Amino acid sequence: MSVETKNIRNVVLLGHSGSGKTSFAETMLFESGAIDRRGDIDSKSTTSDFTHIERERGNSIFSTLMHAKWKDSKINIIDTPGSDDFIGEVVSSLKVADTAAITVNAVNGVEVGTEIIGEYINKFNTPAMFVVNHIDNDKADYDRSVTQIQERFGPSALPVQYPLNPGSDFNTIVDALRMTTYVFDQEGGKPRKEAIPESELNRAQEMHNALVEAAAENDESLMEKFFDAGSLNEQELAEGLTIALAKQQVFPIFCCSATRNMGSGRIMGFINDIAPSPADTAAQPLIDGGTLAPDVNAPSSIFIYKTMSEPQVGTVSYFKVNSGVVRPGEELYNQANNTHERLSQLYVAEGKNRKAVQELKAGDIGVTLKLKNAHTNNTLNAKGNTNAIMPIAFPSSRFRTAVSPPSKVEMEKLMKALHQIEEEDPTLKIEQSKQLKQTILHGQGQLHLDIIKYRIEKVNGIEMQFEQPKIPYKETITRSANESYRHKKQSGGSGQFGEVHMRIEPYHEGMPDPSGLTVRKTEIVDLPWGGKLAFYWCIVGGSIDSKYSNAIKKGILQKMEEGPLTGSYCQNMRVSVYDGKMHAVDSNDMAFQIAAAQCFKHAFKDTSPQILEPIYNLEVTCSDSNMGDIMGDLQTRRAMIQGMDSDGHYQKIRAKVPLAELYKYSATLRSISQGKAKFTREFSEYSPVPMDIQKKLTSLHAAKED
Repeated sequence: MSVETKNIRNVVLLGHSGSGKTSFAETMLFESGAIDRRGDIDSKSTTSDFTHIERERGNSIFSTLMHAKWKDSKINIIDTPGSDDFIGEVVSSLKVADTAAITVNAVNGVEVGTEIIGEYINKFNTPAMFVVNHIDNDKADYDRSVTQIQERFGPSALPVQYPLNPGSDFNTIVDALRMTTYVFDQEGGKPRKEAIPESELNRAQEMHNALVEAAAENDESLMEKFFDAGSLNEQELAEGLTIALAKQQVFPIFCCSATRNMGSGRIMGFINDIAPSPADTAAQPLIDGGTLAPDVNAPSSIFIYKTMSEPQVGTVSYFKVNSGVVRPGEELYNQANNTHERLSQLYVAEGKNRKAVQELKAGDIGVTLKLKNAHTNNTLNAKGNTNAIMPIAFPSSRFRTAVSPPSKVEMEKLMKALHQIEEEDPTLKIEQSKQLKQTILHGQGQLHLDIIKYRIEKVNGIEMQFEQPKIPYKETITRSANESYRHKKQSGGSGQFGEVHMRIEPYHEGMPDPSGLTVRKTEIVDLPWGGKLAFYWCIVGGSIDSKYSNAIKKGILQKMEEGPLTGSYCQNMRVSVYDGKMHAVDSNDMAFQIAAAQCFKHAFKDTSPQILEPIYNLEVTCSDSNMGDIMGDLQTRRAMIQGMDSDGHYQKIRAKVPLAELYKYSATLRSISQGKAKFTREFSEYSPVPMDIQKKLTSLHAAKED
């Protein structure tokens, strides 16, 4: 039986690695009766983290869809990885969630993973609540965790409850929203409700009043009742908090011990009573600028937020019904590629298990199999409907490595397997670089690509090796030079003859015509790799027929594609062809193409050539304790520090760093900071390499050529 939109709750579990998301999800399922036995990570028996690689490693790598019934609601639960190497799984899950439950480890407090999550819930405008987990640990510090949450998310982060006795003896929670105390037996589960101890009443009442004020602020009638009566009844409080939560004007904070099953039931009750349904949150933005509300009476539209490939099954598509009602056998139109897809079966998911259903209504999340041409970020519509939901903007890559199979025979199989993973994981990009003559993988970090390597080898049986990728240097010149070259070849019969005189010089827009030359024709070529070639035909008197100009230009471009210094692309040059010779019989296009290429090569060496390297803007977020070590490491990478800023209890270091110095930086940063720092990088510019490095690069290239 399908669930009405108003009774659906779509909750994504977010948090730094080790904060207990998977254990919390397991306890939610158990408390709701969705499973009859709680699994645990150590015994590799959780509903989430069900893939072989996740169980082997003991942490989440993929997002997992589950669901639980609680009172009137169906709660769709999406467990996500905590490592930012798998941020794509987090971003896609946030796209379809209506509430984020952010788990915080009470021992460690707010960690860098929480910082990343904060940025994304702001980007998606996702209502959020916090669950301070591991309260049963002897080093748990709930109050410090709350303070750090408020420093990062502001005073709108309000505690709903607090543990009366944190640590190994933890069994009691004071709930300020319902003004009661929950006392748990040793095995956890359903607690006893008791009166709040007199010693705790003032603190609980103060927290309760803050929640009431937050609820009243969003509705004039509630505000009037609050001023008149000094408080709100339970129903009024729930109404006000639902509005405040949906508008991101309150971030409730709860506490629990997921592994001991203490506190999760109360949190699920809050999700049922207070968390917004799809109908309470903002409509989905469309590519054309409109929006799409979750109306069951509207034509059907579904959005695919994740795809996976399963052995013996094929493509598994996870989607959210954004409007209408979908049923098995229905045909939908793919707005992205003008194809039709038939939904042969519909399922709701419980980790790796799927249960067939007869319909899913607007706001719900489901699964279907074996769609032929549908991919992540596609919108599928009922006939006549042209909705195209704004796609997920996945983060750009932060790590690159070259990849090679053990033999050329394996290359085709390897590329097929990689492209299949690329289809599932939009944060992976595969580049077959013509310039570098390497296959480059772009990902989120060393761990991200290590997992891909593991999957390729274990699932596909293909060995692959990572190697340091080459750097896409570019070459340019700093002064002008004149040169001539004669190509002459005679081998019986017609030969080859072509002589070219040219001037090459640095090019920039708006520069005057070359001095001392008569310009007959000008062509500005936008190079495919960036930059320009200004090609000037300055032949006077017919020493070279103009019909050979294209061949000469082709020879120059050929040499610019493999620069004389390092074999890299050349850019931003003006080449003026001003003289030469031709032969009535032996001159042809090939002769002038060769002559031009050699003339350019020889002239290039007399222009004080310069190798340019790609420079990236790097931003590192870290704690004060790691800042010195991180700065020291950056200095060894030829980094130019641009500035430092405080962001709550974190520091942000901004620097410009050559791409050549960023190989395996994610692994180094993780080691330096014990996984508590993060970084982003973005291409900035090309800049001249230091002269000592230029000499080294030139020598290495010359040795290869020899």
